[in-house]
Amino acid sequence: MKLILGSASPRRRELLAQIGVVADEIRPADIDETPRKAELPRPYATRLAREKAEAINIAADEVVLSADTIVALGRRILGKPTDEVEAREYLQLLSGRRHQVTTAVALRKHDRIWEVSTTTALRMKRLSKADIDAYIATGEWEGKAGAYGIQGYAGRFVPWINGSYTGVVGLPLTETAGLLTAAGLMEGTSQ
Repeated sequence: MKLILGSASPRRRELLAQIGVVADEIRPADIDETPRKAELPRPYATRLAREKAEAINIAADEVVLSADTIVALGRRILGKPTDEVEAREYLQLLSGRRHQVTTAVALRKHDRIWEVSTTTALRMKRLSKADIDAYIATGEWEGKAGAYGIQGYAGRFVPWINGSYTGVVGLPLTETAGLLTAAGLMEGTSQ
């Protein structure tokens, strides 16, 4: 079986490599990522991961792995900011507060789909204007849900995390390995 990664994210490729998995091909899905009216964060992330997996054409000998990561402040979904103004708004909203990061993963083989999601709670320290200005200047916020990436410069803003660090980065490895094992793409390990 060939593994198709339905994501252009270099972080997801790096995370898969940590568990010894290299995708045979990268085929990002192009879907509408607009949240539905009153859609809650976790169901939203799960729907997007599934829709991405379903949107990618695969051959009989291929399996597709897709994921979606979202940041939520309560019921409010903070997606990828469209510009610096929105990035600043998101960082100000998260400043000094707890929030959640959900990553949903979908694996499709033939007509079967396996799904899993993790939700991790985090607290961001209180950010000064100088903190936000310095972070915006890095450009690291671009293309990141909630306008930050914990694996980079913004890691210094997060003093508390409860859950899956790799899920916050973009792919919960324990859960993803379980999906790959269930689909016959990885051998299971004893605990």
